[in-house]
Amino acid sequence: MNDSVTNILLVGVGGQGILLASEILSEAFMLAGHEVKKSEIHGMSQRGGSVVSHVRFGNEVFSPVVPEGEGDILFGFELLETCRALPLLRPGAKVVVNDYRILPPSILLGQAEYPKGLAEKIKAQFPDFLLVDGQGLALAAGDVRAANTVLLGAVSKRLSIADEVWQQALEKMVPKKALEINLKAFALGRAL
Repeated sequence: MNDSVTNILLVGVGGQGILLASEILSEAFMLAGHEVKKSEIHGMSQRGGSVVSHVRFGNEVFSPVVPEGEGDILFGFELLETCRALPLLRPGAKVVVNDYRILPPSILLGQAEYPKGLAEKIKAQFPDFLLVDGQGLALAAGDVRAANTVLLGAVSKRLSIADEVWQQALEKMVPKKALEINLKAFALGRAL
């Protein structure tokens, strides 16, 4: 990561909570006193299409889009989507990925096979790698839908933001009815 701007990419499939995670990230960075820019690219469908969110923070950020080859942290919600985003990373970037597979239509229709060994491929290219059982930890927190917050907790350990700032961001961005479970999910991810 350079001194001026840190580049974070969140990738996955619609319906995985990527946009909420990027909102919480952005809020935490703003609460910590950074300038933040964010951009999102949604797939063709609300659920099931590719989703990519760019979050950039630092002292002065001019563009919301992470330039190709300059990503510092890749925050992947699904293995295949994470692999597709690897060219956006700089050498030595950090990768936190959910150990989860969502089968695209070509695989569901029998036209292709889901690639094997994706986690190993990512780790070989980016040794600062963490594979997370997002669904399992979210279920332990009380709701499988909190997998995004488990992953956010895991990513938070790779950023210099104080615990109380993360807490404030979660309290501000997560609906009250889901806050307790999401705080537990975040703590489980952060403990990894």
